[in-house]
Amino acid sequence: MKARHKRLLFVLLGLVVLSAGAALVLSAFQKNLVFFFTPTQILSGEAPRDRSFRIGGMVERGSLRRQADGLTVSFIVTDMAKRVNVRYKGILPDLFKEGKGVVAQGRLGSGAEAAVFLAEEVLAKHDENYMPPEAAHALEQGRKQGAPLAKETLP
Repeated sequence: MKARHKRLLFVLLGLVVLSAGAALVLSAFQKNLVFFFTPTQILSGEAPRDRSFRIGGMVERGSLRRQADGLTVSFIVTDMAKRVNVRYKGILPDLFKEGKGVVAQGRLGSGAEAAVFLAEEVLAKHDENYMPPEAAHALEQGRKQGAPLAKETLP
């Protein structure tokens, strides 16, 4: 084999290895990518039904309900225009309160639980001034529309 052919083979092998590595990195990134949706976007059908995503907004006052087991809670997340029921099993963050901002990660239920967002993780804002930019934008849009708080929830 000539030196020229050896170099070409080496370069091609290097490109194959780099391509395989890039494909693995992109595949891992794709699996861990989590999108953010507001209640309005979820109710309009923009949110995926088959994968995990984040929902953000305000916890509606008077909506927090605790189950007898002490770990399961349900509450309503609103963007001041639409509302989504959320259920979570676990310990809530200390800063979680009604009327405050929240971001929950999980997926929409299926079957009998199709009208519920099943949260796997709940994050509460950490101080008086912080809110995720997406949640702040969604709340601002709801206020600009001037729409009263709708009673519409997931079908």
